[in-house]
Formats: sequence, structure tokens, C-alpha cells
Amino acid sequence: MSTPDLPMPADPQVQHLVANGLRFAYIEEGEGPLVLALHGFPDTPQTWDAVRPALAADGYRVVTPFMRGYHPTEVPEREDYDADTLGRDALALIEALGEPHAIVLGHDWGVIAGLSAASRAPQRVRALVTMAVPHPASLRPTPALLWATRHTITLRLPGATRRVPRDDFALVDTLVQRWSPNWRVPPEETRAVKDVFSHPGSLDAALGYYRALGLWMPAGYRHRVRVPSAAFAGTDDIIPPALYERARGRYAEHYEVVTMPGGHFMHREHPEIFIRELRRVLKELLA
Repeated sequence: MSTPDLPMPADPQVQHLVANGLRFAYIEEGEGPLVLALHGFPDTPQTWDAVRPALAADGYRVVTPFMRGYHPTEVPEREDYDADTLGRDALALIEALGEPHAIVLGHDWGVIAGLSAASRAPQRVRALVTMAVPHPASLRPTPALLWATRHTITLRLPGATRRVPRDDFALVDTLVQRWSPNWRVPPEETRAVKDVFSHPGSLDAALGYYRALGLWMPAGYRHRVRVPSAAFAGTDDIIPPALYERARGRYAEHYEVVTMPGGHFMHREHPEIFIRELRRVLKELLA
């Protein structure tokens, strides 16, 4: 749904820079305080196509990178996809963009990167806004949660790089619909990420994030988050909003749970609601 206060995205121009030893591709719009917006799986910076121009119109410099290994960002020579490497990517991107700090906005795996960055270098993160994933240290395995997140197992199994591309990456569509069950997903919604995964090495890199999951919390998560934070939770997502409330103890500064309609891709399902709430949250976190 479009509304008059949501600028239509222009044709984005992909730029490149080197950060944390990798050549990253990114899309940038606007001038002002830096907002580094990190996408998840299965996704690309397209996920921010409504958010980017809206925040740019509000006076922010919005940078939306293709995450590590997602074409046209470089695929690393070694399989480095753990949470702290992703966090170092975020911090290095802020530095490479010539800024002393940034507002970090993360969705899905972007949350994993943002939490690590904020925990390791709070002086570099002015505020942290996370979406669709609560702080992992607050999660407790239950049968319901294990079933809801079964993709974290199946996507790391041998042969996943052969199974995922079948039938024009039908599993990508299945996952998006499963995680946002009440969304009438537009036919071309997943085209961008399918195109990215069609490039050599990119799908294997994206699945490498899952292979990097371990039994222990990464070092970057051992400290409480000491930056003003907000977490967006969709009422229809596979992880219920109550688990975001349970995470409150992992935050030492201001922490707000923003519950809104929609599933895992709430910002794509209900962009007008998400952007309205994001604007409010940023004003409060930066006050």
C-alpha cells in the first residue's frame, strides 16, 4: 500500500567500497546522519526500497549494503560468516563511509550483525533498531520454537546449495510465505534475491551464515547492549512478540519493543505503518 508521505524509490545506483577486507556493494540515498540498514535472508537491499527514500527525505544518509557474499558484494575466500565477523563488517562499513558512528537498522541476519557491532563498539553505534529477530541470548529452545526455526537446520545440511535453486528457487518463496503467513506476496517480490543467488558462490555464501551457527553465544554477545535500542516484532511472525520482551535484560540502555501487524517481513507488508513507527522511534532514541 502506498501513501503520499512515502516517496517512491528512484532507480538505485550501486556503489562499491572496501571494508573489513571485502569489496562491498551498496545503495545510498540522502544526506545527514548515517543510517546503516542491513538486510537478512533471503533478501537484498531491495527490502529497504520504501524505507530508504523516506528516511532520506527526513534528512538522513541511508546506506543499504549487500551483505557479505551477496552479489555484487565479494564472496570471501574463507568461510567467515559468524556473528562477530558480521558485526565487524558493520563497524568497518561505518568507518569506510567516513563516519564516526551510525544508526544501525537490521533485519533478520542484519540483527545478528547489528547486535554484535553495538556490543563490541557502542561508541560507533548511536542507536540500534532491530527487526524480526530478538536478542539470541534471550531464546530458550522449546518444541514450538525449534519447529518454527527448522530452516536453521535444513539450510545448513549437505546438499542445500543444490536443493534451494530447484524450480526457480521455489524454497525462497516458500520461506517468505511461511514467515509472513498473512501477506499476499507480490509475484516479483523475491526476484531480486533469486537473481543474486544465481551468481556463482552467492547462494553458498548466504547458506554459510547458517553453517556458522554454533552452540555458544559469540563473544560479541557476552555484554549487554549499551546503546539506545528498539526491536520491531510482527504479530504474525514465527517468533512471538513475547520473546522480545524476554530480551529486555540484555539491554543496559533504553529498550522498546514495537509490536506491529505483519510477519517476518513486516516492513514490506505494511510499509506505511513501519515507516511511521520507525520515524517515531528514531526521534526518541536520538533525543
